[in-house]
Amino acid sequence: QVQLVESGGGLVQAGGSLRLSCAASGSIFGINAMGWYRQPPGKQRELVAAITRGGSTNYGDSVKGRFTISRDNAKTTVYLQMNSLKPEDTADYYCTALDGPQMHWGQGTQVTVSS
Repeated sequence: QVQLVESGGGLVQAGGSLRLSCAASGSIFGINAMGWYRQPPGKQRELVAAITRGGSTNYGDSVKGRFTISRDNAKTTVYLQMNSLKPEDTADYYCTALDGPQMHWGQGTQVTVSS
């Protein structure tokens, strides 16, 4: 079983930055990719960013050029650097890990961007 724990959320003014972290533990050997989804209030859940075991990345259209996903050397911790934050980025952010056909989800961390 894979366990995911997010941290780094909080309140920030528009134009500011935050860095989210996601630590994976447990049976992590089969993880093929990790990433971030978010769900703004009253809206659908959407992909933010993802990174594969080989290092390939992809981003949601709304965050391209502003957010960057990265990982540590052990590939067990994933980060989301969020720059030039906008009020529209306000959401619950969830870390994910793909283990074979199974996707695991963290508990989420809240990001609020004020005007």
